[in-house]
Amino acid sequence: MYQFDKRIVMTLDAGGTNFVFSAIRSNEEIVEPITLPSNGNNLEKCLETMVTGFTAIKLKLPEAPVAISFAFPGPADYVNGIIGDLKNLPAFQGGVALGAFLRKHFGIPVFINNDGDLFAYGEALAGALPEVNRMLQEAGKNKVYKNLVGITLGTGFGGGVVRDGELFLGDNGAAAEVWVLRDKRQPVYGVEEGISIRAIKREYAQLSGDLRMLSPKDIFEIAEGKQAGNMVAARETFNHAGEVLGEAIASINAVVDGIVVIGGGIIAAYKYLIPAVMRELNGTLEMYEGTSVDRMEMKAFFLDDVADRDAFLVSTSRRIMVPGTTETIEYDSVKKMGVIMTRLGTSKAIAFGAYAFALNELDKC
Repeated sequence: MYQFDKRIVMTLDAGGTNFVFSAIRSNEEIVEPITLPSNGNNLEKCLETMVTGFTAIKLKLPEAPVAISFAFPGPADYVNGIIGDLKNLPAFQGGVALGAFLRKHFGIPVFINNDGDLFAYGEALAGALPEVNRMLQEAGKNKVYKNLVGITLGTGFGGGVVRDGELFLGDNGAAAEVWVLRDKRQPVYGVEEGISIRAIKREYAQLSGDLRMLSPKDIFEIAEGKQAGNMVAARETFNHAGEVLGEAIASINAVVDGIVVIGGGIIAAYKYLIPAVMRELNGTLEMYEGTSVDRMEMKAFFLDDVADRDAFLVSTSRRIMVPGTTETIEYDSVKKMGVIMTRLGTSKAIAFGAYAFALNELDKC
């Protein structure tokens, strides 16, 4: 959508340890990024770091940027650029008007969102959604998907929703705050306790009795037999996480009805996550009288699997008669949804989303 736009937007990848500053034009990073310590324990130093970083990037640019746009941890009032009480950047407490601060200093619009929203927006405009529609077109189908759910799996469980090309933010700027869903396996807990970095680490330790400080990558390598450990427990760990993820996706997409794209570091283990995800999506619910109904109205397909992708693309429509006439009309009784891994890479999708969001907002003015 904005791959040929020549406007420049400055961006920030805000981590608890480091801030990485950059700039994008035409969906491409146009400068060497600058990395500075976040100074997340000291608000004055943290804000000074942002000014220093963006100023240094601005000096590298061939022309003036039109906006600043980036993802920042929440809770936050993203619409108004106000950051709430943060855990990984504890200097932010009680409400910090970060957007207004940067806007006043640099004299250009500032847009702040969460990473799940921007990931979804990037994949909707330049990644998963156009690829799925391209698949359908090449298969001779006239179906066009316009809605997308983006899920990020990492330190937490993040999400975003794009509806017909627009990022859906909600009336309070709190749409797609999917981390508040329940953990299907242990409903007293939030979904992050079932599918996140800490969840993977905790579950493997409990199942295996292995108390080493292992990362999800280590546990994946144990599942693959590439590292010493309990292979059965490692695979079961990802199976449990996939079950929780599948239920969460089913709950979200029952409302949105679109393509689902998944990103974040944990997806490296998708071969052990996805089977459980798909079982949940294509599972059933029980009724009190003893009958079963499909978990979702849509049949789910994993589009990174050749057989599932072919089944997604095959025609399931037929001609039916119009009552009282000799005319027929096409009817497809099979509603389909696709689950797909990130096509841009999580970081790139977030950067693209930040760029596109800024330009889209400017174009509304």
